[in-house]
Amino acid sequence: MNELDKCKVVEHNDLITSVAKMDKTPLKFFELAVACLDVKNIPEDRTVYVDKDLLFSYFDVKSENKHSRFKETILKVHEQAVFHISELNEKKGKYQYEVISPLEKTAWNDYGNEVSFKFTESIMPYLVNLKKNFTQYYLSNIGKLNSKYSIILYKWLSMQYNQYEHYSVKGGRREEQVDAYRNPSISIQELRKLTDTENDYKRTTDLIKWIVTVSINEISKKTDLNISFEKIKKGRSIDSIVFHIEKKRQSDDYSYKLEDQAYIEGKKAKEETEKDLYTEAMQSRYTTLLLENMLLSPFEMQDIKLMSGLQAHVYPLYDELKDLRGLNGVKDHLSYVASKQEAYSKRNVAKYLKKAIEQYLPTVKRQNL
Repeated sequence: MNELDKCKVVEHNDLITSVAKMDKTPLKFFELAVACLDVKNIPEDRTVYVDKDLLFSYFDVKSENKHSRFKETILKVHEQAVFHISELNEKKGKYQYEVISPLEKTAWNDYGNEVSFKFTESIMPYLVNLKKNFTQYYLSNIGKLNSKYSIILYKWLSMQYNQYEHYSVKGGRREEQVDAYRNPSISIQELRKLTDTENDYKRTTDLIKWIVTVSINEISKKTDLNISFEKIKKGRSIDSIVFHIEKKRQSDDYSYKLEDQAYIEGKKAKEETEKDLYTEAMQSRYTTLLLENMLLSPFEMQDIKLMSGLQAHVYPLYDELKDLRGLNGVKDHLSYVASKQEAYSKRNVAKYLKKAIEQYLPTVKRQNL
């Protein structure tokens, strides 16, 4: 199992958001086959080979009947393994649909210790030569999950968090957009489609209790992600769910990116920029004013990400207010904000202050006309 622990699954995001028409075991088999595919040396016959002992270890099969159980599982894989993929045709403004069987053939024998998986030609574009819109995660995390729904949600949440990591380092999105990947929202309708429960758990409360809550608890307990969620209501009904994703600290979280020179350079540049912004923030008069109004604590001043965020996104807006109303205008604004701040804002200082000044500036500008 040690070899499989380091294996990564790489899939196009369209495959992750597709509807997997299969149970837990076929889905796990497919993930295992993908992890064993060497994308740098793609086999011409689309076939990968896996050691039987590794397979039995991955599925924790230890009984004397493991070979017969293995055969039954393989049959189930080929009977069930199907992905329903929908893609928007931007020119026509309508969706086009594909139904793909991922595995063409699985072969093994009684005298060897090897199993071969042959992928279908149709599935390959979703697995190889991926330049963008793809997600990577460790196979070991999938192997620990005992529910089809946990696997599906783990892949979707990993896709969201991978995009958060990508854009937070390389840029290209506004702060709010980047944050949305770390706290993704999904409507109940979309959730039912993703988990293939459109005809099950008719009551939304049951869907959340038996699918969402159970899956999230398992994911948080067994994988590299800690997940929480909140229900968003529209009127009296639950309209959507917002997930909150935290990556558990692991020494090899980014090991799969060590060969990505662009990622390394982007990360280094971001760190240098944050240090420069942090230095400027520590010397800023605005930081002193925030401390005086108890909108910032000495402990929070040690947070490089927070302080660099204030310098980059909040202090320039204070400069605008200063130009319009002078430094006393900034002081009056912060005094008012301090008197109105809510408890949650103490955990989201930069966002709270940014929202407050963004709402106030247009009023000042209108008054100065």
